[in-house]
Amino acid sequence: MLPATIDHTLSQLEAHGYFASRELATALFLALKMERPLFLEGEPGVGKTELAKAAAALAGTTLLRLQCYEGLDTASALYEWDYPRQIMALRLAEASGEKPRSDTLYRDEFLLKRPLLQALEPDPHHPGARRVLLIDEIDRADEPFEAFLLELLSDFQVSIPEYGTVRASVPPLVVVTSNRTREVHDALKRRCLYQWLGYPERARELAIVAARAPATSAELQRRAVAFVHQLRSMDLFKAPGIAETIDWCRALAALSVTELDPQSVQDTLGVLLKYQDDLAQLDTQRIAQTLAAAE
Repeated sequence: MLPATIDHTLSQLEAHGYFASRELATALFLALKMERPLFLEGEPGVGKTELAKAAAALAGTTLLRLQCYEGLDTASALYEWDYPRQIMALRLAEASGEKPRSDTLYRDEFLLKRPLLQALEPDPHHPGARRVLLIDEIDRADEPFEAFLLELLSDFQVSIPEYGTVRASVPPLVVVTSNRTREVHDALKRRCLYQWLGYPERARELAIVAARAPATSAELQRRAVAFVHQLRSMDLFKAPGIAETIDWCRALAALSVTELDPQSVQDTLGVLLKYQDDLAQLDTQRIAQTLAAAE
């Protein structure tokens, strides 16, 4: 059952392990209520993809995910025809003396459905549940692919030349994410509700870490989150996201670290920072200063 209020949305997301801000919960609630796509933009690792996963769990359905990349086309995103089976059907028709027709070749049984098309149809495993489609990292796809999405995002339908128009009887929840490596066209954004996801405040990130990395002590979680927040205030090429904070706490637990000190931080810094220039900024002395500032 979908949430009835914003507060209900917050509690439902939290029940599925996602600690959203009220603004984000409001955006999700409105996307469900108004049957509009939701466009999430922000730095990598701030929880955009995780929100779609939590929304699918909330809706009681399986998440459909389309991972975008340069060169993505309709065959990978929407559909393609099963050519070997079509040829076999054509030969069987010829062998029986039938005259081949287009409806012989372009039937539902020959249609290989990709995530965009699957999202317009009922979930076969969860009858009655609303489909949730994640179009992840749209900024990685080519600009013409954005234009291809406009019909889906505005009318929840797609047109297949040989097959006809497929329209959703129940509009799916479509979540589109972008890491803002390039600007996404205004035509796509206008069809969606928009929400920017920044890094969370310390208390909310601590709640996330406590839920996702419970093997670490509460004090170590507190100090780790405080240290990460100090790192984000530095001039880094790529500041660590929530995902890196969680991974770091799990790594500390795996190493049986019970207290943060400059050596344990330096040993595990590659879990937090992914670029050599950023790692080079943090020698043992700088780490000690950052730990002291995080107290």
